[in-house]
Amino acid sequence: MGVVVIIVAVLLALAAAGTIYRIAAGPSLLDRVIAADVLLAIFGAALATEMAINQHLDNLALLVVLTVIGFIGSVTVARFVAHKRDDG
Repeated sequence: MGVVVIIVAVLLALAAAGTIYRIAAGPSLLDRVIAADVLLAIFGAALATEMAINQHLDNLALLVVLTVIGFIGSVTVARFVAHKRDDG
């Protein structure tokens, strides 16, 4: 089980590093917003992994809040971009 935890931690860290790079160097605002949403999903995966490893549900409310914030943010940006394309 220890090897699996290390592999998951490394993969989540690499994904987070790539996402942070995309936020910093993204060519457009939409790329940066999508990367921020992906970073929220990575944090959610890290929280879920930690809860599974330690066999508790202490962070479940935080996981739900992160998921809702990510969903609302994505929908808001998608509507904003669709509205701008209709106007332009």
